Amino acid sequence: MIQAFGLTSNSRKDLPPAVDDVSFEARAGRVTALLGATGAGKTTALRLMLELEQGRGLTYFRGRPLHRIAHPSREVGVLMGDVPGHPARTVRGHLRMLCAAAGVPVRRADEMLEVVGLVSLRDERLGTLSRGMDRRLGLACALLPDPHTLVLDDPTEGLSTRESHWLHGMLRAHAAQGGSVLFTTSEPKEAARAADHVVTLEQGRLVADQEVTEFARTRLRPRVTVRTPHAARLAALLAKEARTAHRSVEVVQEGGNRLSVYGSTCADVGETAFRHGVLVHQLADEIGDMGPGAGPFPGEAAEAAQDPLAGATGPETGELLGDGALGVAGPEMRGGPAAHDDFASPSGSHVHGARVMPADPEAHGGQMPHSSRDTHSGPAEGSGHAALSPATASRAPVPLSPLPPPISVRSAPSPLRPLRYELRRAAGIGTGFLTGAAVLVTSALTAVLLARVGHTPQARLLAAWPRELPLPPAALGAGLLGALAFGDEFRHPALAADRGTVPRRLGLLTAKLVVAAVTALALAFFVVGCDAEVLYLVYGRELTEVPADWLSLSASWFGLVVGCAWAGVLAAGIFRSTTAGLAAVVSVPILVVPLVRKALDGGSVRAAAGLPARLREVLLLQWPFGGERYLAGAVRVVAQPVGGALTLSLTALLCAYLLTALRSRVR
Repeated sequence: MIQAFGLTSNSRKDLPPAVDDVSFEARAGRVTALLGATGAGKTTALRLMLELEQGRGLTYFRGRPLHRIAHPSREVGVLMGDVPGHPARTVRGHLRMLCAAAGVPVRRADEMLEVVGLVSLRDERLGTLSRGMDRRLGLACALLPDPHTLVLDDPTEGLSTRESHWLHGMLRAHAAQGGSVLFTTSEPKEAARAADHVVTLEQGRLVADQEVTEFARTRLRPRVTVRTPHAARLAALLAKEARTAHRSVEVVQEGGNRLSVYGSTCADVGETAFRHGVLVHQLADEIGDMGPGAGPFPGEAAEAAQDPLAGATGPETGELLGDGALGVAGPEMRGGPAAHDDFASPSGSHVHGARVMPADPEAHGGQMPHSSRDTHSGPAEGSGHAALSPATASRAPVPLSPLPPPISVRSAPSPLRPLRYELRRAAGIGTGFLTGAAVLVTSALTAVLLARVGHTPQARLLAAWPRELPLPPAALGAGLLGALAFGDEFRHPALAADRGTVPRRLGLLTAKLVVAAVTALALAFFVVGCDAEVLYLVYGRELTEVPADWLSLSASWFGLVVGCAWAGVLAAGIFRSTTAGLAAVVSVPILVVPLVRKALDGGSVRAAAGLPARLREVLLLQWPFGGERYLAGAVRVVAQPVGGALTLSLTALLCAYLLTALRSRVR
């Protein structure tokens, strides 16, 4: 279950807090709706609960706050806004990537595609999905690790009636299996239809915490909608007869030819109109709303006229009667036909007289009745509560939406799970492959031009590195790929749905550094091979001979490319931007190298000659296979201006990243 205590957001300037001392519970096995008009503080309350926003208060998920849960995604499934994924990634690839991150079997992705009905769209890109399909994918991502709790922010926004019914059926099925479900909505009728418990917010404060039957009794009330060209005359006649019969009837003239009559029935209004010869174009029972945020169920008015079955009952949902009137089918709903029959009876019989009111919020006590959009003409709309026949009331409920069987999450060894995630993340889109191809083509053309101009050493020729450029194309490409490793995470935070930001974990950093290093090594190898092959084809064997000091040159080349890739990874992780990561790579030869060169060019009294021999004497070990040569080569690489600057930059970036990670963990 979810327990929220004293949720209060931080106020800005002189404005009151968006959420002020809100406390409620969402019990297991039940669907809870957080209801409120736009700006009431629903989303802020969810962000406070999920620790995505700073404020006061506590929220416990089965007795533990979210930051005390080792793997939050396995406890709480979150759907807030659109699916946070790269638009070029496929639906199936996105789910498989999240499977690797959550440590669940990869077959779970295909199971979820079947559950949410996206099997036929598994190869579609995320950027091409419609709103309804995006909602389905978001629910699949939330259910992927088999969490106990679902938290959804306005999940039916922009959905059709049929899609909304399907989503509510999925939520009901999750609750039926013992899970907790909390969703926000601004539609009172949606809350009454889909939830077992309704928590109402108004201007950031809790105004009601009710069972759905009590909510329907106190927040929703029936009314009779009348369309007639003689609206003013009929309103006066209804008020006069109500006074004569000592009944409490409220008549609201909503502009034009539309009346809303509260406290009466279709039969009474129709008989009054018939006796006095008033022409009536429409007469229908409706369920109204007594507070802000009233309106038809999303897409109801548009789709009901086109498809009569679109408003039929979904899994464990209510029926649409007439124009949005709500009857309840199935034994498991909390408000049965009897409750709605009570709504139809005249209310407030001890108060005599009648009121005729214009459709003005201030004249109506701040209560907004339905607008003319709430009804749609048609012969079926005058049926009223006659639709609650015994056959309808006794009809068996529609089966719940199927959910995949529960899974036992088996955590992989810590280095493997982030590594699998990073491999799927990097290989799931074509950015890396396109960058590699662009680097190979650019390097080959640059090498051919340098060979034609001449005066370029062979080592730089094979690396396609003109003296005028601070870095070769391969190093820039490796730095870009490294920067994208974290830059894409912050731009499309697939891992951050329940955290607010990409987690700075050492396991994830290590995986990104390993994948970036392997990618950089492969890129460096293919660039040299491609340049050598192109030079051989164009100019012959003369320019492709292996240099005598190829070992130290290779170490310098691979070290440069891998160092640039790592600098991009660390800088993008610190500054949360791909551009910042690439800027850190370019700044090494432009800013850091001159400083290092100036320090090395200064006068020195002593030199570090004979370092390998002295190390051998100190450690009393014999270097096998001529190890002192390799050590001397590594020292020479680091002693170079570019190598020293890159080493210095990587050390500074790594320390900054570790400091940032420790600071966020302390918070």
